[in-house]
Amino acid sequence: MKLLRVGTAGRERPALLDPDGTLRDLSGLVADIDGTLLADEDALGRIRGAAAAGDLPALDATGLRTGPPLARIGKIVCIGLNYHDHARETGAEPPAEPVVFFKAPDTVVGPDDTVLIPRGSVKTDWEVELAVVIGRTARYLESAEEGLAHVAGYAVAHDVSEREFQIERGGTWDKGKNCETFNPLGPWLVTADEVPDPQNLSLRLWVNGELKQDGTTAEQIFPVGEVVRYVSRFMTLYPGDVVNTGTPAGVAMGRPEPKPYLRAGDVVELEVTGLGRQRQVLAQA
Repeated sequence: MKLLRVGTAGRERPALLDPDGTLRDLSGLVADIDGTLLADEDALGRIRGAAAAGDLPALDATGLRTGPPLARIGKIVCIGLNYHDHARETGAEPPAEPVVFFKAPDTVVGPDDTVLIPRGSVKTDWEVELAVVIGRTARYLESAEEGLAHVAGYAVAHDVSEREFQIERGGTWDKGKNCETFNPLGPWLVTADEVPDPQNLSLRLWVNGELKQDGTTAEQIFPVGEVVRYVSRFMTLYPGDVVNTGTPAGVAMGRPEPKPYLRAGDVVELEVTGLGRQRQVLAQA
C-alpha cells in the first residue's frame, strides 16, 4: 500500500494512493498514519480490505498539499557515510560500524514544502536517502533478518545538511542536521510488502534540472536489515520511528571547488524507485 497524508500543514488527513493513481480517503477508517496504526495489523488489514473492495471514497487531488506521510514521529535515527561511493568522494574511510546521529522530528516537512537555507549558511547541501519506518518494537535484535521483519515501510527522505555547521563549528554533527525544514519526507509511506528487496533501489537527485546523484542501495555499506539490528543494540526502536539510511555519491561537499552549495531559488528534485518523487524550492530563512 501507498499511504500518505494530505491537507494543510498540521491538519493533514490520512489517505491511500490506489494502483490506478486515484487518491482515496482513509479518515473514515483510521484517525491518522502513525506508529499506532503501523503496529496494528488488524487496522492495516481493514485498510487493505476496504481498498480491495473499492469502498474508499475518492479525494480530489487538485491543489491538495501532500504532507509528511507519517505523523507523531518518535525519533529519526540517521546513518552517516553508509555508501561506499559516498565515502570515496568525501575521502573518508568506510566506517567499521555504522555512524549514528539524530534529526529532530520537527525537521520533517512535506515532500514539496519549501526548504529554508539557515541564516549565515554558505554550505547547505543535498542528500537523497531511503527512509525506513519502524512497525514493531525493536530491541536487542540478533540478525539482519529480524531487522527487516521490524520494518513497516519505506519512504523518500531528503537529509538536507549544512556542512559548515556540521563539520567546522565543533561538537557533533547535530548543528548541521537539525535546521528547520531539513528533512522533507514522502510523498508516500510504501508498506514493506511492496519493497521485496530494499537493497535494489535506485536513488536520484537533481538540482535545477541537472542530475547530481544517481546511486543504488546496493552500494550501502550496512544494509537496511543490519542497520535496524545494529541500532536496536543501542536504543529501542518503536513503531513510528524513522531511520534515514545514508546517501550515495554526488553531494556538493564531494565536488571540486567551487562547490555548488544550494542557494535561495534553487529547485531540488529527488526520487527513489517505487517510493515517489519530491520537489522543493529553496528559500532564505
